[in-house]
Amino acid sequence: MWLLHLIAIFYGKYRLHNKVSTLPPDEPCPGVSILKPLMGVDSNLSTNLETFFTMNYPVYELLFCIEDETDPAIKVVNTLIEKYPKVAAHVFIGGSLVGVNPKINNMNRAYEASIYDLILISDSGIRMKEDTLLDMVNHMDEKTGLVHQLPFTCDRPGFAATLEKIYFGTAQSRIYLTADFVRTNCHTGMSALMRKPVLEEQGGLKSFGCYLAEDFFIAQSYIKKGWRTAISSQPAMQNSGICDIESFQARLTRWAKLRVAMIPYVILLEPLSECMMIGACTAWSVSVLFQWDFCVFYLVHILIWFICDWTLLCVVQNGSLPFNKFHFVIGWLFRELSGPYLFINAVLDPPIKWRNRVFKLAWGGVAQELHPRIKC
Repeated sequence: MWLLHLIAIFYGKYRLHNKVSTLPPDEPCPGVSILKPLMGVDSNLSTNLETFFTMNYPVYELLFCIEDETDPAIKVVNTLIEKYPKVAAHVFIGGSLVGVNPKINNMNRAYEASIYDLILISDSGIRMKEDTLLDMVNHMDEKTGLVHQLPFTCDRPGFAATLEKIYFGTAQSRIYLTADFVRTNCHTGMSALMRKPVLEEQGGLKSFGCYLAEDFFIAQSYIKKGWRTAISSQPAMQNSGICDIESFQARLTRWAKLRVAMIPYVILLEPLSECMMIGACTAWSVSVLFQWDFCVFYLVHILIWFICDWTLLCVVQNGSLPFNKFHFVIGWLFRELSGPYLFINAVLDPPIKWRNRVFKLAWGGVAQELHPRIKC
């Protein structure tokens, strides 16, 4: 675990927030089809979506996917389309039933209508900089089939926002950066650029509709085909208008349930990756083996872990944090102490609640909806 800390800090410093260079003038920019699955409206949706209309990239299309024709997101999208008439944008309403995954169902029609060989799947809460898409395309070299962004968050007020930033900038970033360093699948689907022809070889996007964690299995299919996956230098800036502790912890619990179903051995290994758990085990071990003082070793362990997490968070933030060290201490302790509880809760209650639906996962990650909605 200490090795993971060091790899994440140094690799993050090397890989993240590099200057984005423009493509050579003699090399045309590849076109990108951007899929935006939407459901409902929050206070930040309009400003988040607007950043996709103002990107500094010459050739792209926006494909908005909305399942329900009464969804208020339609009005938000149409307002932006009228405001930016020069941007190629289309709205797809209704979705298609190709599996149990609601996100895949929502995006499939737009995917099939996309015209470019690069597909960017981007969640509704993502906020883009003007050069973010260019940064992602720059990392799509001839051996890379999928470029994704390290999950992170925008600066927002409140303790829940602080908690989110601490989690994504420490525990999540540590594993994510290390996995990318050793070229292991760490892909999350909130912002991912991929080669469409490779997806087509697998049967298209719909072939992953049987999984809830479609992002993991999409990346795994690229790796099996001999393609690399890589993170871009700019993190994915999550900026959802819904930010509270309950919904955030429910999100973490849902992800833990997915990991347990896809990779069962995490039941044993994941708890031992938590600061408090592995520190207690190690402190007990050295007290038995070497007669070292349990409490002193444990407190030093927590202090060093804390310093490493603060350092990594500053690397990922690449600027001043929106909170002070005291708020970081409170948020960090809350996250570290609640992490094992959330994981145990995920193991003991495996059904996954996603919006208003409930799913059951078999070993391997194949999902089944427990109470499917009636389709006319």
